[in-house]
Amino acid sequence: MTQSRTRISKAVIPAAGLGTRFLPATKATPKEMLPVVDKPAIQYVVEEAVTAGLSDVLMITGRNKRPLEDHFDRNYELEEALTRKGDETRLARVRESSELATMHYVRQGDPRGLGHAVLCAAPHVGDQPFAVLLGDDLIDSRDPLLSRMVDIQEQHGGSVIALMEVEPAQIHLYGCAAVKPTLEEGVVQVSGLVEKPTAAEAPSNYAVIGRYVLDPAVFDVLRTTEPGRGGEIQLTDALQALAADPGLGGPVHGVVFKGRRYDTGDRGDYLRAIVRLACEREDLGPEFRDWLRRYVTEEM
Repeated sequence: MTQSRTRISKAVIPAAGLGTRFLPATKATPKEMLPVVDKPAIQYVVEEAVTAGLSDVLMITGRNKRPLEDHFDRNYELEEALTRKGDETRLARVRESSELATMHYVRQGDPRGLGHAVLCAAPHVGDQPFAVLLGDDLIDSRDPLLSRMVDIQEQHGGSVIALMEVEPAQIHLYGCAAVKPTLEEGVVQVSGLVEKPTAAEAPSNYAVIGRYVLDPAVFDVLRTTEPGRGGEIQLTDALQALAADPGLGGPVHGVVFKGRRYDTGDRGDYLRAIVRLACEREDLGPEFRDWLRRYVTEEM
């Protein structure tokens, strides 16, 4: 059984999707670059990885995703213009994204699903456990999740997935986990996984959300995983194989998350995330909350 205790330092962020739910905005702009208040959504995800101690970030991209690379690179012309103006505040904010982490990029090429995107990371990751963060899921920084998952992986080996309880009517939108309790609060052992089951087929109401800490054995499984739902190579199917046979790469545990999460891949939740985060900002919140109260009470 593969159980490395090396401190995890690498994060993989699949970002090759087309963003069709946000057309026409994403016709020429990657969905990951859509702003959440005044930062692109993808920057929140990279910041989360760095906060959890993962300073080596590999982004899986595709065609028309060059703005992602540009955002995390230096922009000397802009920096020089801000320096001449003496605008130190904006200069610091421009430089922040380029100083967050050591960034790497690889193109997925043929979009064959999340499992295939993760498999593209194999040469970079090597034989060490690693994290996967999906760019559509924003986890509030006040409710740490990834660092807890890293701790659980280091204690037990194998892989760890993030779970969230949802209404049965919503489970068809997610991967779903069959679980067994453990002695640790908020941690379960995963005995099986199903990709987007109907409410009748679902083994529980525990939905898989976009955070994973994976044993490198998942790569061997993905190499032989046949296309599943939607004709794509599903990461859920590979994790099901690992959960069913811990000898392949250790057990699969789940951390049950009860904090604040924003699905920026959904238009409604994207708008709610912007409103909520803007309301809570010290520089924007007071004036914005006053306007929002007036709008709701007077104009609606």
